[in-house]
Amino acid sequence: MAIKRNNILYLASKRKSCRLFSEKAVDVEDVLYAIRVACEAPSGANSQPWRFMLITDKDVKKEVREVCERSEMKFYSNIKGELKTWLEKKGLNWSKPFLTQAPILLAVFTEVGKPYAIQSTWLAIGYLLLALEERGLGSLTYTPPEPSAIEEILNVPDTFKLQTIIPIGYSMDPKPKEPRRNFMELLRFNRWNSSQKIGVERE
Repeated sequence: MAIKRNNILYLASKRKSCRLFSEKAVDVEDVLYAIRVACEAPSGANSQPWRFMLITDKDVKKEVREVCERSEMKFYSNIKGELKTWLEKKGLNWSKPFLTQAPILLAVFTEVGKPYAIQSTWLAIGYLLLALEERGLGSLTYTPPEPSAIEEILNVPDTFKLQTIIPIGYSMDPKPKEPRRNFMELLRFNRWNSSQKIGVERE
């Protein structure tokens, strides 16, 4: 099946995690557009528990990066086994320059106590990532090891918890998109261990 340019499958297949950004300014309207798209996501009891914070101030971004890198040092010092091997292979470490390099950071929070709040918020994030890709913007879902420290910096009320920080900008990351398994390998039909082939049963 041919993938049509700029349909959902095309955008999803093109989108990758970006850790290297151009200093070129981003039109905030493009980011607001992506947030509007995110807010159309379904949510438990239609509670819409997500909240978004745009961070463009250089001093705030610097403070966020410093706090994140301190906690990342602790995190990386305790990593072992398969994850450690994978991170080393990818050249990833405690340093997070994209937190100050990207023109915009978008912090995403979820409201505590709302039905399926975390699941709903991440559904909205999925919408958001594809909308940013549609506008030609690179992004990364970065999850700090100690989100409470970031919440304190950003004066976040106790009723909201940080889910991710998304650096946004024009990608300069040369790394290709991580390979994806064929979706048919990941699909089951009716029962987990069924050998039935996909199709529509007819009487």
